[in-house]
Amino acid sequence: MNLLEQLYQLLTPYWEEEITLKRNEFIASPGDINTNMYFVVDGSLRVFIEDEVEEHTIRFGYKNSFITALDSFLKDIPTTFYIQAIKKCTLKVISKENYLKCINSSAKNQEIWQQLLQEFVYQQIERENDLIIYSPQKRVERVFKRSPQLFQEIPQKYIASYLRMTPETLSRILKTS
Repeated sequence: MNLLEQLYQLLTPYWEEEITLKRNEFIASPGDINTNMYFVVDGSLRVFIEDEVEEHTIRFGYKNSFITALDSFLKDIPTTFYIQAIKKCTLKVISKENYLKCINSSAKNQEIWQQLLQEFVYQQIERENDLIIYSPQKRVERVFKRSPQLFQEIPQKYIASYLRMTPETLSRILKTS
């Protein structure tokens, strides 16, 4: 059982509700203090930020993954992120308070949380390296190797944003691969 499955099992008695989001509906917007953690039962979401010119996709959530406005969750501050349903979603919801009750209930639970945070930081380092070091072709290859389901669950325009390229560039790369 991987770490995400372990965390899900630990949280089973703590889930507070299950919600459904329609396509394009938001669970977080900049300025919100949203300290909930969500488990994606079905569907897909994206985490993104905006500047004056465009949206920049940061992360995705899809079936059997966790998603949260991490800045708000960790620091109890207003988030800088949008979290939007890409397609209809069913999410389990747990408040930070109940999440921490579960995590702090045993040393084993705390260890799982620490390992997950380390894994998340490592993933962020890989992503930064991809964006700084690698060509668009290599970025696509590396992301496909790490997360092949991404290309099955998420529309190409959002994957292109995540990879910092135009949808046309991504389409061209995928056709030649």
